[in-house]
Amino acid sequence: MKNNFFLSNRKFILSVIFVLLIISSLFVIKTMTKNQKNGNNMNSQEIVDNILNLNSYKTKIKVQVNSNKNQNQYILWQEYNSENGCVQEVLEPENIAGIKITKKDNILNIENTNLNLKTIFENYIGLEDNSLDLVNFISEFKESNKSKYEEKDGEIIMTTKSNKENKYTKNKALYIDKEKTLPKKLIIEDNNQNTTIVIEYIEVELN
Repeated sequence: MKNNFFLSNRKFILSVIFVLLIISSLFVIKTMTKNQKNGNNMNSQEIVDNILNLNSYKTKIKVQVNSNKNQNQYILWQEYNSENGCVQEVLEPENIAGIKITKKDNILNIENTNLNLKTIFENYIGLEDNSLDLVNFISEFKESNKSKYEEKDGEIIMTTKSNKENKYTKNKALYIDKEKTLPKKLIIEDNNQNTTIVIEYIEVELN
């Protein structure tokens, strides 16, 4: 009788373990599938294609603009979609926080500021430059026949040469975290390969 009770309990325990193993396996499979859908297993070409075909994005960026005379730093919030164009708002420095710069169809608007346009463009060089916009890099990458990308140390580096006349923003390199599939930084150089603008992507949401 005791043996039968022992065998019955043993079968019950084995059945429970078997069910738990099945549940664990399903959880692992579900997690792997989710990771695949999140893009963790995308190859370099797929990640580059996703960047080039963005419909919209939101990002908080840290910008450093270098010139012969000085070096300016900003924290900006940017949003882009095909309907509203690119909108960026200054978060820092405090003395120009709240300035909104909207660019659509080659029209530049500056809102919510007590400063006049002349003061802004004289003292805060670089804010009005389209090169700060990720969508501008994407457009130039598509247009240039010198665009290319490579994978190095867990990053995908997209490089292009601008066809525009501005000699200070000729060479551009976008660094993408391959695992997260998100931009990390954008480095812009002049025609002598001196770094003129460095953009770090603090927060990024791509669509």
